[in-house]
This record gives sequence, structure tokens and C-alpha cells, in this order.
Amino acid sequence: MFISNAYAQSASPLDALGLGGNIGSFLPLILMFVAMYFLMIRPQQKRMKEQKAMMDALTKGDEVVTAGGVLGKVVKVTDLYVTLEVSSGTELVVQKNSVTMLLPKGTLKTL
Repeated sequence: MFISNAYAQSASPLDALGLGGNIGSFLPLILMFVAMYFLMIRPQQKRMKEQKAMMDALTKGDEVVTAGGVLGKVVKVTDLYVTLEVSSGTELVVQKNSVTMLLPKGTLKTL
């Protein structure tokens, strides 16, 4: 009288595999990784590709800025290093990947 009957619920095919409620609980996690890819990873890969293209296109006479903020004119380019003329007669050898920005021609004369 005081105890009601308990009936078993019929199982769906996904419950038999153990996936019934788990897909719904993983959906926010999957959406978070998709959003992270489009907001963080993909733009970073694009910037890296542009930086590599700029480093490969360096030629003698280009005006550049290094990661340390040194401005100079490219005198010599090798596979790994770039020689910069920072003032008349003063040359620096820096790693090619430390070149961060290519300046328009004539920028050093205006400074």
C-alpha cells in the first residue's frame, strides 16, 4: 500500500553501447575545441606563414626591424643569418628569424 511499484525503463540502442548520455555531455567540450581552433590556432598559423614568406623574400637593400628593435639595411643574406648595416660602417649579423618587419624603402633616411 505505501510502496509503489517500480518499472524499468526500456533501453535505447545507444544506451546498450554506453553512449546514450555521454554524447550530450561531450558536446560543450567539442564546441570549445572548435572555437579555440578558429580563434587561436588558425590565425597563429596564418601569421607564421606570412613571417616565413617575408623571411624567404629578404634581399639585399631591404630595410628591416629586428625583434630587439634595431633598424637596419640588409647588406648580406644567407640561409640562417642576415647582415644589417645599422649606421655607416657598422654592421650587425643577426639570425634571419629575428627580423620581424620589412619597412618601406626610404624609411631609414627619414629617421
